[in-house]
Amino acid sequence: MSETPLDNGGGLSLAGVVKTFRQGGRELHVLRGVDLAVAPGEMAALVGPSGSGKSTLLHIAGLLERADEGEVTIAGQAVGQLGDDQRSRLRRKALGFVYQYHHLLPEFSALENVVVPQMIAGRSRGQARERARALLEGVGLAERLEHRPARLSGGEQQRVALARALANAPVVLLADEPTGNLDPETAARVFAVLRALVQQTRVAALIATHNLELAASMDRVLRLEQGRVLGAS
Repeated sequence: MSETPLDNGGGLSLAGVVKTFRQGGRELHVLRGVDLAVAPGEMAALVGPSGSGKSTLLHIAGLLERADEGEVTIAGQAVGQLGDDQRSRLRRKALGFVYQYHHLLPEFSALENVVVPQMIAGRSRGQARERARALLEGVGLAERLEHRPARLSGGEQQRVALARALANAPVVLLADEPTGNLDPETAARVFAVLRALVQQTRVAALIATHNLELAASMDRVLRLEQGRVLGAS
């Protein structure tokens, strides 16, 4: 089966997404028909109480879990009927992830942390190093390329994580509390870098956060409550 070409202008959309978990004899209805869309170059905040399903929604959007019902479309390609191998290829090709904790490889330098995912995707080492250097210089780390994570500050580590997430030129960026582990001043600096990257790369960014001040500064705020996205502002 041939893969559908990706539409770089397609962004991310979820339509009627339902997810239920079963614990013992009871059902936990986490997502009850979620509809949302994020356009290329847009930064949308996903907010809601703890336990409202934000991480589950991101996992489904990121092809880490399957929805029970509904459809996810990434860069113009519906993913519901894709097999596991196809989902893995699409995830590597089209998606970038940033988490609250940077999850950098401690034995590798900042540069190498951004090189590795590119080589996994098939890029030559020389090409990967060139792109990694450009990305890290773009997030203000030109002087820190050869430093391992232990020698970087928390904000610097998260900027490496941002560069790594964009290394393979994804069309969708998913972030789960990307500044949640940082002090307010550092969080603001990292967020400014993230916003600039979204604008420059035209990636569609969906960012889960408890920081309502940061959420309000994004293009839209999507509130997840009782299993549904109740509205946008």
